[in-house]
Order: sequence, then C-alpha cells, then structure tokens
Amino acid sequence: MADSDGQDKTEQPTEKRLDDSRDKGQVAKSQELNSLAIFSTGLIAVYIFKETLGGNLADLAKYIFSSAAQLNITANFLSYFATKALGFFIATLMPVFVALVLISLAAGYAQVGFKITPKAMAPKFSNMNPIQGLKNKFFSTKPLVEIFKSLVKIIIIGWFTYTVLEDAITEAMGLVDYSINQIVTFMIDTSFTLMWKVSLVYAVIAIADFAYMKFKHKKDLMMTKQEAKEEFKQQEGDPHIKGQIKGKQLAMARSRMIHEVPKADVVITNPTHFAVALKYTVGKDNAPKVIAKGADRTAQRIKEIAKEHNIPLHEDVFLARSLFKACEVGDEIPDKLFKAVAQVLAYIYQLKNRKKKKSIV
Repeated sequence: MADSDGQDKTEQPTEKRLDDSRDKGQVAKSQELNSLAIFSTGLIAVYIFKETLGGNLADLAKYIFSSAAQLNITANFLSYFATKALGFFIATLMPVFVALVLISLAAGYAQVGFKITPKAMAPKFSNMNPIQGLKNKFFSTKPLVEIFKSLVKIIIIGWFTYTVLEDAITEAMGLVDYSINQIVTFMIDTSFTLMWKVSLVYAVIAIADFAYMKFKHKKDLMMTKQEAKEEFKQQEGDPHIKGQIKGKQLAMARSRMIHEVPKADVVITNPTHFAVALKYTVGKDNAPKVIAKGADRTAQRIKEIAKEHNIPLHEDVFLARSLFKACEVGDEIPDKLFKAVAQVLAYIYQLKNRKKKKSIV
C-alpha cells in the first residue's frame, strides 16, 4: 500500500495514531462476534427457560384452537386480541430479550472497551456527498469484501442448517399424532439442537472475522516514514526548537548559579579548567555545599566574580576535579572529600580571623 506521495506505508502505527483513531470511533470491531454472542445467549436462554416458554406457548395455542369456533371477529375484538397477544409475547420472551440486550453491550465492550467519542458522534457533512457515497459504494474494495464474507457465511451456515433440519423434517411427519404440548416441545428441542450446532460453526466464522478486522485495522493505520517522523516531532517537539529551549534553560541556570558566587566561602580551582564555589553555614548545613561550578569559560567567570567580591581562591587540581565530577550545584560534598575541604575551610577561616584582628588593632 502506498500513500498519495508514492511512499510505502512500512511503519507500524504509533500509540498516538491508534488513540486518535479510537477518538474518531475507528476501532477493530467484528459484527460477527456480536452476532455470535447474541446467538449463543439466545440459545442458552431458550435452554434455561424452555419449560416456561413451551408451557406458555402451549397454553396460548390451546386457547386459540379451543375458542376459534365461538369467536365473534370484529374490529374491536381484533384490536383487543392483538394487544393481549403482544403483552403475552413480551412477558413470555422478556428474559430472553433482557439477556440479548445485556450480552450485546458486553460483547461490544469486550472488543473495544468503553470510551465516549464526541468526534465519532459529530455529524460529518462529507458523508452527505452523493458522489463520495457512490465512490465508496462501487469503487472501493470494502463493499466487495463484505459481500464476499456474507456469501461465504450464508453458504456455510445454510448448508449446515440443511443437514441438521433434514432429519428433523423426517421426524416432523409424525407430529399429527402428537399432543399440542408434545408438538411445542419437539419444536423447541429441534430449535435448540439447530442453534447450538450452528453456533459452533458461527464461532469459527466470528473468530476468523475478528482476526481479519484486527489485521485490516492495523494495516489501514500503518504510516510512511515521513508520517512517522512528523508524528515524532509533534510528540517530542522539533529537535532544533528543543535545542534552543534547552540552551536557554542552561543559560538561565548558569546565570542564577553565577549570582550565587558572591555568597561562597571559598572557590576551589584548577588553574585553567575547573572552578567550584563552596559555602558552609555552621549549625544549618551538614556539610559544605556546592553553590556554583564551571569548566573553561564558566570557570574563569566564577573566578572573576570571586575576585571582585574578595572570595578566597584556593588552587588544588585534584580537589577541584573531584568536586566538579562528584557534585552538582546544590549538592553537599561527599564524605570522601570532606576532610580535604574541611582543611581548606579551616585555613580560610584562619585567614579571615587574622584580617579581622588586624583591622581591629
């Protein structure tokens, strides 16, 4: 299958494409499975309620045949009799009807789950286009496939039904000697036998149809490589734009970090490449924290700001590299570096105290 640009649809549909299709009401659903569920439920209901159904139908038949000679057929009588008959059939078949409705809903839910899709319910004016309708009807493979499926289904079920009823028709020749109850029982038993045998055949058809619908639905949603790229961009964002955003975020984070340098107690440096600013508040922090760090140009900027604000610079190649690799901004220094940092801070505090004493004198 190829799209309008001549590209083959070789890519599997993404989750987004599947979700969008579901929002539009386009799902892999087999009507044959629904029909099988309804058919099987009817079969079970007839089996469970066959005594009640048979008894009620027999009573109705007795009433009709026994009073046929005395009936005064008028318009009012026919209306009354039709109403009574309708009520009788509704009451008699109500368990079957309720079961069929429930199983129909359950079968649909089992296939596609439950989801309200406003897009699917919205009116589509394109569906009112007669030219497009004729095109879909006569110049599309879908109707032909459906017709072929229906013909195959009719032939298989028709042939199977004939083989089952052939023996039943022979047995029915002797019904003239049966009572009404026996005739009704024979009809129900024959119907039940036919239904459960046909349901087995229909189950094979329904399962095959469901597998085909799943395959076709997924195939219809397959994508070209270009469509897959465009969808990836929509989901993940354009790589160029993402790069710009990330760059701006890094610049903002670097700016905030640089503004923290004047609060540092000391800046540990490698002469050229690394600079790590540390701060320790006695009684508040468990260990000194990294409030800024940088490499190359950023490191030079940190050192410049430290000099402007008279922050001590301590040159230690190993310690600067270790702190740079082990810590992120905001982290406390690791235990293995605590001793080395503590010695630096102690030295810095001693220098500060000496300067204070000199200024007092």
